[in-house]
Amino acid sequence: MLGVIPARLASTRLPRKVLRTIAGRPMLAWVYDAASACPQLDRVLIAADSDEVAELCHRNQWPVQLTSPDLPSGTDRVHAVARHHHADIYVNIQGDEPLLKPEHLTALLRPFTQQHVEVSTLKVLCTPENITNPNAVKVVTATDGRALYFSRATIPYDRDGAAPQYWKHIGLYAYRKDTLEGFPTLPPSLLEQTERLEQLRFLENNIPVHVEPTEHDTIGVDTEEDLHRVEALLLR
Repeated sequence: MLGVIPARLASTRLPRKVLRTIAGRPMLAWVYDAASACPQLDRVLIAADSDEVAELCHRNQWPVQLTSPDLPSGTDRVHAVARHHHADIYVNIQGDEPLLKPEHLTALLRPFTQQHVEVSTLKVLCTPENITNPNAVKVVTATDGRALYFSRATIPYDRDGAAPQYWKHIGLYAYRKDTLEGFPTLPPSLLEQTERLEQLRFLENNIPVHVEPTEHDTIGVDTEEDLHRVEALLLR
């Protein structure tokens, strides 16, 4: 099992975020250390999109591969790595998740004891403030854990005040090799483009996505406010 951390310097909402310092260390260092502590992963490699990120990796002796800055998604970046590094299962570990824990990855890989599972991801109970937050993606699942839909909207819609549980999606993914290899051959789907959520491409092409629950929430860093919130938690 190979863990891949797509580290994109050219992020739009918070430029250069993977190099930003959080509690005295680059954001990427927090992610790499947590991923490396997961006992299920055989290796962890950083998929960089720039010489500057690669140089940070070389200084810290983190395995790194340069990938094209033009790749449209993290999954495409993991696919680029898979062309040079063989594994049965690849894990896409977002480079902007400094609150990552090894337990997240252990939960993410748990479904692969079932041979029919092709793709997995995570969900955590949604906090009240995130239920209507479009930056916190919601997910609804079938009784067997398959994703029915991901959305930036509040789903399910509580028409009669039944107070359902809301689940927030955590954007970590694991894929079997064959499924990952097929992803770039699928054209970007209408729902994917509408919601700006790449995982919808799997669902629109009838590729099941298994969603595993976790007790550990994260904060994906997209803004200065996110960065300060994460730093306060890591300095506790």
